[in-house]
Amino acid sequence: MAIFCLNSCNTSGSGSSPTQSDIQTQSNIQWRGENRTGIYNETDLLKSWSPEGPQLLWHYDELSEGHSSVAIDADKIYVTGLTEETGYLYVLDMNGKLLNKKEYGKEWSESYNGPRGTVTVNDGKLYLATGTGNLICFDQNTLDILWEKNIQADFEAKNIVWGINESPLIVNEKIIFTPGGKEHNVVALNKNDGSLIWSSPGEGNLSAYCSPLYVGEQEIPQVVTMTADHILGIDISTGKKLWSFENKNKYSVHANTPVYSDNMLLCTSGYGKGSVMLRLTNGGRSVEKVWESAELDSRMGAMVKIGNYAYGSGDANRFWFCADWQTGEIKYKDGSIGIGVTIAADDMLYHYSDKGEMALIKVTPEKFELVSKFPITLGTDQHWAHPVIYNGVLYVRHGDTLMAYKVK
Repeated sequence: MAIFCLNSCNTSGSGSSPTQSDIQTQSNIQWRGENRTGIYNETDLLKSWSPEGPQLLWHYDELSEGHSSVAIDADKIYVTGLTEETGYLYVLDMNGKLLNKKEYGKEWSESYNGPRGTVTVNDGKLYLATGTGNLICFDQNTLDILWEKNIQADFEAKNIVWGINESPLIVNEKIIFTPGGKEHNVVALNKNDGSLIWSSPGEGNLSAYCSPLYVGEQEIPQVVTMTADHILGIDISTGKKLWSFENKNKYSVHANTPVYSDNMLLCTSGYGKGSVMLRLTNGGRSVEKVWESAELDSRMGAMVKIGNYAYGSGDANRFWFCADWQTGEIKYKDGSIGIGVTIAADDMLYHYSDKGEMALIKVTPEKFELVSKFPITLGTDQHWAHPVIYNGVLYVRHGDTLMAYKVK
């Protein structure tokens, strides 16, 4: 069977999944939470787990291949998977029951097979960037495809070594996407019909597996993203390039969405690069470098900012790190768990390692304080998908399996 319920799959009682009334009070969850920070607005979560882990509510094990995270809107979970060479969009209810499954065409099957980008949900529509370079808009209710764009045919771009990996960004009526073409490097499309609003040549670099960030607090609100050789700031209204900062690594991979706080942008990459902190100046029209760190070299696990510190793990530097946000000073590093993905909620850090460890870590710059951990034993292939927390439930995708753990 596809779905397995453990202990309770009803919607009432102390061991239950979230109720409809609970769900309606929450915003939808997309790539790295509501604002792409990796921090989930949850309270009263468990502060420790048993050695076996928190209660496993259910698991769905027919997603097939893929590395995408889940998106959640109201009472539905959206996730993608690959069967042979075909991509599918899955819709589950909050108890893990399959509600719908939509074939959407060819997906990435050349290396580390399966979809990468997380679905973006907005105004009754679903938006998906496929590994093969298609940007697709679905009707949220029927899953009918409303419009579709292709980076080669529509934007004179080409795919990249490990397949396009991007979760589209929506700001008002615009959907922002990075084809990586010479002319159409970063584009804004009308989210309703896919028509072009603006196109920016950026620096003409290829796409670099990065999902863009919206920074609306500057005098000029802007999109920030990383392409193969540069970090870019682009005027959200016009598509004009405001600034760029050279940022190269061995394989042109910059898969982490930048982290923004108080005029500063933490941009982190692996493959020998590390992190650079930029300060936005002149109302967002320019940037200056604040610090660099070769040690903070997360390849695709991201970092989170809590208080005046950044937390996450490295790549070649196989440690867990805490760094001072203002100076880059390493407060501690620890190698007792594997490197991987970092998110946070309710003053705790959640770390999903590439060894299949799910760890709960106390937020403190004083020392590495591992509270609990348990192994993820279900699923297939790499432990790369970013976990999600929603209404007291931790969702972990491992290849063909999606698991839901009660952490409240």
